Amino acid sequence: MSTPEAAKADQPGVRSTQDVNAMPPLGRAIPLGIQHVLAMFVSNVTVPIIIAGAAGLSEEQTTLMIQAAMFVAGVATLVQSLGIGPIGARLPIVMGTSFGFVPVLIPIAVGMGIPAALGAALCGGVAMALVGLFLPWVRFLFPPVVTGTFVIMIGTLLMPVGFAYAGGGFGAEDFGSLHHLLLAGLVLVVTVGLHQFGRGIWSEISPLAGLAAGFAAAVAFGYVDFSSIGSADWFALPIPFAIGLEFHLAAILPVVLLAVVTCAESIGDIVGTTAGGVNREPTQKELSGGVMADGLASVFAAIFNAYPQISFSQNVGIVALTGVVSRYVVAIGGAFLVIAGLLPKLGGLVSSIPNSVLGGAVLIMFGMIASAGIKMLSGIDFNKRNMLIIAMSLAAAIGLPAQEGLYAEYSENVQAIIESGLIPGALCAIVLNLILPRQDRVFRSDV
Repeated sequence: MSTPEAAKADQPGVRSTQDVNAMPPLGRAIPLGIQHVLAMFVSNVTVPIIIAGAAGLSEEQTTLMIQAAMFVAGVATLVQSLGIGPIGARLPIVMGTSFGFVPVLIPIAVGMGIPAALGAALCGGVAMALVGLFLPWVRFLFPPVVTGTFVIMIGTLLMPVGFAYAGGGFGAEDFGSLHHLLLAGLVLVVTVGLHQFGRGIWSEISPLAGLAAGFAAAVAFGYVDFSSIGSADWFALPIPFAIGLEFHLAAILPVVLLAVVTCAESIGDIVGTTAGGVNREPTQKELSGGVMADGLASVFAAIFNAYPQISFSQNVGIVALTGVVSRYVVAIGGAFLVIAGLLPKLGGLVSSIPNSVLGGAVLIMFGMIASAGIKMLSGIDFNKRNMLIIAMSLAAAIGLPAQEGLYAEYSENVQAIIESGLIPGALCAIVLNLILPRQDRVFRSDV
Protein backbone atom coordinates (compact mmCIF):
# COMPACT_ATOMS: atom_id res chain seq x y z
CA MET A 1 0.00 0.00 0.00
CA SER A 2 1.46 3.34 -1.03
CA THR A 3 1.73 6.17 1.45
CA PRO A 4 0.53 9.72 0.74
CA GLU A 5 4.18 10.84 0.69
CA ALA A 6 5.07 8.21 -1.91
CA ALA A 7 2.07 9.12 -4.02
CA LYS A 8 3.06 12.78 -3.88
CA ALA A 9 6.64 11.97 -4.86
CA ASP A 10 5.35 10.09 -7.91
CA GLN A 11 3.40 13.08 -9.20
CA PRO A 12 5.03 14.96 -12.11
CA GLY A 13 6.61 18.24 -11.06
CA VAL A 14 6.64 17.39 -7.35
CA ARG A 15 9.85 15.37 -7.30
CA SER A 16 12.34 16.29 -4.60
CA THR A 17 15.75 17.80 -5.19
CA GLN A 18 16.83 15.80 -2.13
CA ASP A 19 16.69 12.53 -4.10
CA VAL A 20 19.81 11.74 -6.12
CA ASN A 21 17.77 10.14 -8.91
CA ALA A 22 14.90 12.66 -8.97
CA MET A 23 14.42 15.29 -11.67
CA PRO A 24 12.98 18.49 -10.18
CA PRO A 25 10.84 20.88 -12.25
CA LEU A 26 12.94 22.76 -14.81
CA GLY A 27 11.94 26.11 -13.32
CA ARG A 28 13.83 25.14 -10.19
CA ALA A 29 16.46 22.84 -11.67
CA ILE A 30 17.90 25.36 -14.16
CA PRO A 31 18.85 28.10 -11.64
CA LEU A 32 20.20 25.47 -9.25
CA GLY A 33 22.31 24.01 -12.05
CA ILE A 34 23.62 27.44 -13.04
CA GLN A 35 24.55 28.06 -9.40
CA HIS A 36 26.84 25.01 -9.51
CA VAL A 37 28.48 26.34 -12.68
CA LEU A 38 29.01 29.81 -11.22
CA ALA A 39 30.68 28.33 -8.14
CA MET A 40 33.35 26.58 -10.23
CA PHE A 41 33.61 28.76 -13.33
CA VAL A 42 36.55 30.93 -12.28
CA SER A 43 38.58 27.99 -10.98
CA ASN A 44 37.97 25.99 -14.14
CA VAL A 45 39.26 28.63 -16.57
CA THR A 46 42.10 29.79 -14.31
CA VAL A 47 44.29 26.73 -14.96
CA PRO A 48 44.60 27.18 -18.75
CA ILE A 49 45.16 30.92 -18.30
CA ILE A 50 48.00 30.34 -15.81
CA ILE A 51 49.74 27.67 -17.88
CA ALA A 52 49.28 29.60 -21.13
CA GLY A 53 50.72 32.71 -19.50
CA ALA A 54 53.73 30.85 -18.19
CA ALA A 55 54.37 29.23 -21.59
CA GLY A 56 53.93 32.53 -23.48
CA LEU A 57 51.01 31.42 -25.66
CA SER A 58 49.30 33.87 -27.99
CA GLU A 59 45.87 35.29 -27.16
CA GLU A 60 44.33 33.11 -29.87
CA GLN A 61 45.80 29.95 -28.36
CA THR A 62 44.83 31.02 -24.84
CA THR A 63 41.24 31.61 -25.98
CA LEU A 64 41.23 28.16 -27.60
CA MET A 65 42.34 26.52 -24.35
CA ILE A 66 39.77 28.44 -22.28
CA GLN A 67 37.04 27.37 -24.68
CA ALA A 68 38.30 23.77 -24.45
CA ALA A 69 38.33 23.90 -20.63
CA MET A 70 34.64 24.90 -20.52
CA PHE A 71 33.56 22.35 -23.12
CA VAL A 72 35.49 19.44 -21.57
CA ALA A 73 34.32 20.26 -18.03
CA GLY A 74 30.73 20.21 -19.27
CA VAL A 75 31.10 16.84 -20.98
CA ALA A 76 32.93 15.42 -17.95
CA THR A 77 30.18 16.67 -15.61
CA LEU A 78 27.50 15.02 -17.74
CA VAL A 79 29.37 11.71 -17.72
CA GLN A 80 30.07 11.88 -13.98
CA SER A 81 26.49 12.75 -13.01
CA LEU A 82 24.53 10.67 -15.54
CA GLY A 83 26.99 7.83 -16.08
CA ILE A 84 27.88 5.66 -19.05
CA GLY A 85 27.92 1.97 -18.15
CA PRO A 86 30.36 1.50 -15.24
CA ILE A 87 31.84 4.98 -15.76
CA GLY A 88 30.61 7.82 -13.56
CA ALA A 89 29.59 8.05 -9.90
CA ARG A 90 26.00 9.02 -10.83
CA LEU A 91 26.11 11.59 -8.06
CA PRO A 92 25.76 15.43 -8.07
CA ILE A 93 29.45 16.00 -8.81
CA VAL A 94 30.72 18.90 -10.93
CA MET A 95 33.91 18.28 -12.88
CA GLY A 96 36.55 20.82 -13.88
CA THR A 97 40.23 21.39 -14.59
CA SER A 98 42.41 20.29 -11.69
CA PHE A 99 44.64 22.82 -9.91
CA GLY A 100 46.70 19.96 -8.52
CA PHE A 101 48.61 19.48 -11.76
CA VAL A 102 49.59 23.13 -12.20
CA PRO A 103 52.91 22.99 -10.27
CA VAL A 104 53.96 20.03 -12.43
CA LEU A 105 52.59 21.17 -15.80
CA ILE A 106 54.07 24.70 -15.71
CA PRO A 107 57.73 23.57 -15.91
CA ILE A 108 56.78 21.00 -18.56
CA ALA A 109 54.91 23.58 -20.65
CA VAL A 110 57.77 26.08 -20.33
CA GLY A 111 60.61 23.65 -20.95
CA MET A 112 59.10 21.20 -23.44
CA GLY A 113 56.01 22.95 -24.80
CA ILE A 114 52.25 22.67 -24.41
CA PRO A 115 51.99 19.50 -26.59
CA ALA A 116 54.32 17.71 -24.15
CA ALA A 117 52.15 18.84 -21.23
CA LEU A 118 49.00 17.57 -22.97
CA GLY A 119 50.65 14.26 -23.85
CA ALA A 120 51.68 13.76 -20.24
CA ALA A 121 48.18 14.68 -19.11
CA LEU A 122 46.71 12.02 -21.40
CA CYS A 123 48.97 9.38 -19.84
CA GLY A 124 47.98 10.63 -16.40
CA GLY A 125 44.33 10.18 -17.33
CA VAL A 126 44.95 6.56 -18.28
CA ALA A 127 46.64 6.01 -14.91
CA MET A 128 43.67 7.54 -13.05
CA ALA A 129 41.22 5.33 -14.96
CA LEU A 130 43.24 2.23 -14.02
CA VAL A 131 43.23 3.26 -10.35
CA GLY A 132 39.45 3.59 -10.55
CA LEU A 133 39.15 0.15 -12.15
CA PHE A 134 41.24 -1.48 -9.42
CA LEU A 135 40.16 0.83 -6.60
CA PRO A 136 39.07 -1.90 -4.16
CA TRP A 137 42.67 -3.15 -4.11
CA VAL A 138 44.48 0.22 -3.85
CA ARG A 139 42.25 2.35 -1.66
CA PHE A 140 44.35 1.48 1.41
CA LEU A 141 47.06 3.74 -0.03
CA PHE A 142 44.93 6.86 0.55
CA PRO A 143 43.89 7.24 4.21
CA PRO A 144 42.96 10.72 5.51
CA VAL A 145 46.49 11.47 6.75
CA VAL A 146 47.78 11.01 3.19
CA THR A 147 44.95 12.77 1.35
CA GLY A 148 44.84 15.72 3.77
CA THR A 149 48.59 16.25 3.58
CA PHE A 150 48.45 16.03 -0.21
CA VAL A 151 45.78 18.73 -0.45
CA ILE A 152 47.79 21.01 1.86
CA MET A 153 50.80 20.57 -0.42
CA ILE A 154 48.78 21.53 -3.49
CA GLY A 155 47.59 24.80 -1.93
CA THR A 156 51.00 25.66 -0.49
CA LEU A 157 52.90 25.07 -3.74
CA LEU A 158 50.37 27.12 -5.71
CA MET A 159 50.57 30.20 -3.46
CA PRO A 160 53.70 31.63 -5.18
CA VAL A 161 51.88 31.33 -8.51
CA GLY A 162 49.00 33.38 -7.09
CA PHE A 163 51.33 36.18 -5.97
CA ALA A 164 53.06 36.12 -9.37
CA TYR A 165 49.72 36.87 -11.00
CA ALA A 166 48.84 39.52 -8.43
CA GLY A 167 52.04 41.32 -9.43
CA GLY A 168 51.11 41.32 -13.12
CA GLY A 169 51.91 37.79 -14.30
CA PHE A 170 54.98 35.80 -15.30
CA GLY A 171 57.53 37.96 -17.10
CA ALA A 172 55.49 41.19 -16.94
CA GLU A 173 57.62 44.25 -17.70
CA ASP A 174 55.79 46.30 -15.09
CA PHE A 175 55.67 43.49 -12.53
CA GLY A 176 54.75 44.77 -9.09
CA SER A 177 53.39 48.11 -10.34
CA LEU A 178 50.93 49.88 -8.08
CA HIS A 179 47.96 49.44 -10.45
CA HIS A 180 48.48 45.65 -10.46
CA LEU A 181 48.54 45.52 -6.68
CA LEU A 182 45.47 47.77 -6.37
CA LEU A 183 43.45 45.66 -8.82
CA ALA A 184 44.43 42.44 -7.03
CA GLY A 185 43.58 44.08 -3.70
CA LEU A 186 40.13 45.15 -4.94
CA VAL A 187 39.31 41.61 -6.05
CA LEU A 188 40.58 40.28 -2.73
CA VAL A 189 38.46 42.67 -0.66
CA VAL A 190 35.24 42.07 -2.63
CA THR A 191 35.70 38.31 -2.60
CA VAL A 192 36.43 38.11 1.13
CA GLY A 193 33.60 40.51 1.96
CA LEU A 194 30.97 38.55 0.04
CA HIS A 195 32.31 35.19 1.18
CA GLN A 196 32.00 36.16 4.83
CA PHE A 197 29.00 38.49 4.86
CA GLY A 198 27.05 37.54 1.72
CA ARG A 199 23.96 35.36 1.91
CA GLY A 200 22.93 32.42 -0.26
CA ILE A 201 24.30 32.40 -3.77
CA TRP A 202 26.25 35.65 -3.19
CA SER A 203 28.53 33.84 -0.79
CA GLU A 204 28.98 30.90 -3.15
CA ILE A 205 29.89 33.05 -6.17
CA SER A 206 32.08 35.47 -4.23
CA PRO A 207 35.18 34.72 -6.40
CA LEU A 208 33.18 35.43 -9.55
CA ALA A 209 31.78 38.68 -8.09
CA GLY A 210 35.26 39.79 -7.01
CA LEU A 211 36.61 39.02 -10.45
CA ALA A 212 33.78 41.02 -12.05
CA ALA A 213 34.50 44.02 -9.80
CA GLY A 214 38.22 43.91 -10.61
CA PHE A 215 37.54 43.51 -14.33
CA ALA A 216 35.16 46.48 -14.31
CA ALA A 217 37.80 48.63 -12.60
CA ALA A 218 40.44 47.49 -15.09
CA VAL A 219 38.14 48.41 -17.99
CA ALA A 220 37.43 51.82 -16.47
CA PHE A 221 41.15 52.63 -16.25
CA GLY A 222 42.02 51.22 -19.67
CA TYR A 223 43.95 48.12 -18.63
CA VAL A 224 41.90 45.65 -20.73
CA ASP A 225 42.61 44.67 -24.34
CA PHE A 226 39.42 43.59 -26.10
CA SER A 227 41.06 42.63 -29.40
CA SER A 228 40.79 38.90 -28.68
CA ILE A 229 37.01 39.22 -28.35
CA GLY A 230 36.56 41.02 -31.66
CA SER A 231 38.64 38.50 -33.58
CA ALA A 232 36.90 35.45 -32.06
CA ASP A 233 34.00 33.69 -33.77
CA TRP A 234 30.53 33.59 -32.30
CA PHE A 235 30.30 29.81 -32.57
CA ALA A 236 32.89 27.08 -33.13
CA LEU A 237 33.18 23.39 -32.43
CA PRO A 238 36.23 22.38 -30.36
CA ILE A 239 38.91 20.84 -32.58
CA PRO A 240 40.70 17.73 -31.30
CA PHE A 241 44.51 17.79 -31.45
CA ALA A 242 44.49 21.49 -32.42
CA ILE A 243 47.60 22.05 -30.30
CA GLY A 244 48.92 18.52 -30.59
CA LEU A 245 50.32 15.83 -28.34
CA GLU A 246 53.92 14.93 -27.65
CA PHE A 247 55.18 12.19 -25.37
CA HIS A 248 58.36 12.71 -23.36
CA LEU A 249 59.28 10.33 -20.55
CA ALA A 250 60.56 13.21 -18.41
CA ALA A 251 57.11 14.80 -18.61
CA ILE A 252 55.05 11.62 -18.36
CA LEU A 253 56.63 10.21 -15.19
CA PRO A 254 55.82 13.06 -12.79
CA VAL A 255 52.33 13.56 -14.22
CA VAL A 256 51.43 9.86 -13.99
CA LEU A 257 52.69 9.66 -10.41
CA LEU A 258 50.72 12.77 -9.52
CA ALA A 259 47.61 11.43 -11.27
CA VAL A 260 47.68 8.31 -9.10
CA VAL A 261 47.97 10.39 -5.94
CA THR A 262 45.29 12.82 -7.12
CA CYS A 263 42.78 9.98 -7.04
CA ALA A 264 42.82 10.47 -3.27
CA GLU A 265 41.32 13.94 -3.77
CA SER A 266 38.58 12.52 -5.96
CA ILE A 267 37.76 9.83 -3.39
CA GLY A 268 37.52 12.53 -0.72
CA ASP A 269 35.10 14.58 -2.82
CA ILE A 270 32.85 11.58 -3.50
CA VAL A 271 32.78 10.74 0.20
CA GLY A 272 32.04 14.38 1.00
CA THR A 273 29.17 14.48 -1.49
CA THR A 274 27.37 11.44 -0.11
CA ALA A 275 28.08 12.29 3.53
CA GLY A 276 27.00 15.93 3.21
CA GLY A 277 24.11 15.38 0.82
CA VAL A 278 22.48 12.03 1.62
CA ASN A 279 24.14 11.18 4.96
CA ARG A 280 25.72 7.89 3.93
CA GLU A 281 28.99 6.39 2.78
CA PRO A 282 29.47 6.00 -0.99
CA THR A 283 29.15 2.55 -2.50
CA GLN A 284 32.15 0.80 -4.04
CA LYS A 285 30.51 1.21 -7.46
CA GLU A 286 30.14 4.97 -6.95
CA LEU A 287 33.78 5.32 -5.89
CA SER A 288 35.18 3.17 -8.67
CA GLY A 289 32.96 4.72 -11.36
CA GLY A 290 33.75 8.23 -10.15
CA VAL A 291 37.53 7.80 -10.29
CA MET A 292 37.31 6.07 -13.68
CA ALA A 293 35.29 9.04 -14.95
CA ASP A 294 38.04 11.39 -13.74
CA GLY A 295 40.64 9.43 -15.68
CA LEU A 296 38.76 9.00 -18.93
CA ALA A 297 37.62 12.64 -18.81
CA SER A 298 41.28 13.63 -18.49
CA VAL A 299 42.14 11.56 -21.59
CA PHE A 300 39.27 13.25 -23.44
CA ALA A 301 40.51 16.63 -22.18
CA ALA A 302 44.03 16.12 -23.54
CA ILE A 303 42.64 15.19 -26.96
CA PHE A 304 40.56 18.38 -26.95
CA ASN A 305 43.41 20.67 -25.80
CA ALA A 306 42.52 20.82 -22.09
CA TYR A 307 44.13 19.67 -18.86
CA PRO A 308 43.27 16.87 -16.37
CA GLN A 309 39.76 16.84 -14.95
CA ILE A 310 38.68 16.16 -11.38
CA SER A 311 35.68 16.75 -9.13
CA PHE A 312 35.42 20.28 -7.72
CA SER A 313 35.47 20.49 -3.93
CA GLN A 314 33.58 23.81 -3.75
CA ASN A 315 30.57 22.16 -5.35
CA VAL A 316 30.67 19.48 -2.69
CA GLY A 317 30.16 22.34 -0.24
CA ILE A 318 27.15 23.60 -2.19
CA VAL A 319 25.51 20.17 -1.96
CA ALA A 320 26.00 20.13 1.81
CA LEU A 321 24.81 23.74 2.14
CA THR A 322 21.66 23.54 0.01
CA GLY A 323 20.73 19.89 0.52
CA VAL A 324 20.04 19.63 -3.22
CA VAL A 325 21.45 16.26 -4.28
CA SER A 326 19.67 15.66 -7.58
CA ARG A 327 22.28 14.58 -10.12
CA TYR A 328 20.09 15.94 -12.88
CA VAL A 329 20.48 19.46 -11.49
CA VAL A 330 24.25 19.11 -11.85
CA ALA A 331 23.80 17.62 -15.32
CA ILE A 332 21.93 20.77 -16.35
CA GLY A 333 24.90 22.78 -15.15
CA GLY A 334 27.16 20.55 -17.24
CA ALA A 335 25.03 21.24 -20.31
CA PHE A 336 25.47 24.99 -19.77
CA LEU A 337 29.26 24.49 -19.62
CA VAL A 338 29.17 22.61 -22.92
CA ILE A 339 27.24 25.47 -24.52
CA ALA A 340 29.73 28.00 -23.09
CA GLY A 341 32.55 25.98 -24.62
CA LEU A 342 31.02 26.42 -28.06
CA LEU A 343 31.19 30.23 -27.84
CA PRO A 344 34.74 31.47 -28.61
CA LYS A 345 33.80 35.07 -27.85
CA LEU A 346 33.16 34.04 -24.26
CA GLY A 347 36.62 32.48 -24.20
CA GLY A 348 38.03 35.71 -25.62
CA LEU A 349 36.31 37.71 -22.89
CA VAL A 350 37.80 35.49 -20.19
CA SER A 351 41.29 35.67 -21.73
CA SER A 352 41.14 39.48 -21.67
CA ILE A 353 41.01 39.52 -17.85
CA PRO A 354 44.25 41.16 -16.61
CA ASN A 355 46.64 38.89 -14.73
CA SER A 356 46.51 41.02 -11.60
CA VAL A 357 42.70 40.77 -11.46
CA LEU A 358 42.97 37.02 -11.78
CA GLY A 359 45.68 37.01 -9.11
CA GLY A 360 43.41 38.59 -6.52
CA ALA A 361 40.94 35.74 -6.97
CA VAL A 362 43.36 32.81 -7.10
CA LEU A 363 45.24 33.92 -3.99
CA ILE A 364 42.13 33.08 -1.98
CA MET A 365 41.45 29.90 -3.93
CA PHE A 366 44.93 28.54 -3.33
CA GLY A 367 44.76 29.43 0.34
CA MET A 368 41.36 27.73 0.60
CA ILE A 369 42.81 24.57 -0.96
CA ALA A 370 45.43 24.42 1.80
CA SER A 371 42.82 25.12 4.49
CA ALA A 372 40.63 22.33 3.07
CA GLY A 373 43.56 19.98 3.55
CA ILE A 374 43.89 21.11 7.16
CA LYS A 375 40.19 20.41 7.64
CA MET A 376 40.67 16.90 6.23
CA LEU A 377 43.42 16.31 8.79
CA SER A 378 41.21 17.50 11.65
CA GLY A 379 39.58 14.08 11.80
CA ILE A 380 42.78 12.11 12.39
CA ASP A 381 44.64 11.41 15.61
CA PHE A 382 47.66 13.70 15.92
CA ASN A 383 49.87 11.00 17.36
CA LYS A 384 53.61 10.69 16.75
CA ARG A 385 53.11 8.51 13.69
CA ASN A 386 50.74 10.83 11.85
CA MET A 387 52.66 13.96 12.78
CA LEU A 388 55.84 12.43 11.38
CA ILE A 389 54.09 11.59 8.11
CA ILE A 390 52.82 15.17 7.77
CA ALA A 391 56.15 16.72 8.77
CA MET A 392 58.35 14.67 6.45
CA SER A 393 55.96 15.00 3.51
CA LEU A 394 55.73 18.78 3.75
CA ALA A 395 59.49 19.04 4.15
CA ALA A 396 60.06 16.99 1.00
CA ALA A 397 57.42 18.90 -0.99
CA ILE A 398 58.48 22.43 -0.07
CA GLY A 399 62.12 22.26 0.95
CA LEU A 400 63.63 19.84 -1.55
CA PRO A 401 62.67 21.68 -4.80
CA ALA A 402 64.06 24.92 -3.35
CA GLN A 403 67.59 23.50 -3.31
CA GLU A 404 68.32 22.59 -6.92
CA GLY A 405 71.95 21.83 -6.19
CA LEU A 406 70.95 18.73 -4.24
CA TYR A 407 69.68 16.95 -7.36
CA ALA A 408 71.37 18.83 -10.21
CA GLU A 409 73.52 15.79 -11.08
CA TYR A 410 70.59 13.43 -11.49
CA SER A 411 68.90 12.54 -14.79
CA GLU A 412 66.33 14.79 -16.42
CA ASN A 413 63.51 12.43 -15.38
CA VAL A 414 64.51 12.46 -11.73
CA GLN A 415 64.91 16.25 -11.75
CA ALA A 416 61.42 16.66 -13.21
CA ILE A 417 59.95 14.49 -10.46
CA ILE A 418 61.73 16.36 -7.66
CA GLU A 419 61.07 19.85 -9.04
CA SER A 420 57.33 19.28 -8.93
CA GLY A 421 57.39 19.20 -5.13
CA LEU A 422 54.11 17.32 -5.07
CA ILE A 423 55.62 14.04 -6.22
CA PRO A 424 58.34 13.67 -3.54
CA GLY A 425 55.92 14.90 -0.90
CA ALA A 426 53.13 12.54 -1.92
CA LEU A 427 55.44 9.55 -2.27
CA CYS A 428 56.86 10.31 1.15
CA ALA A 429 53.36 10.36 2.68
CA ILE A 430 52.32 7.09 1.01
CA VAL A 431 55.53 5.20 1.86
CA LEU A 432 55.67 6.38 5.46
CA ASN A 433 52.01 5.47 5.94
CA LEU A 434 52.79 1.94 4.75
CA ILE A 435 55.93 1.29 6.79
CA LEU A 436 55.38 3.11 10.09
CA PRO A 437 53.67 1.16 12.91
CA ARG A 438 49.96 1.85 13.20
CA GLN A 439 50.17 2.60 16.92
CA ASP A 440 52.74 4.48 18.96
CA ARG A 441 55.04 2.08 20.74
CA VAL A 442 55.09 2.42 24.50
CA PHE A 443 58.44 1.94 26.14
CA ARG A 444 58.50 0.97 29.79
CA SER A 445 61.36 0.51 32.19
CA ASP A 446 61.30 -1.92 35.08
CA VAL A 447 64.16 -0.10 36.77
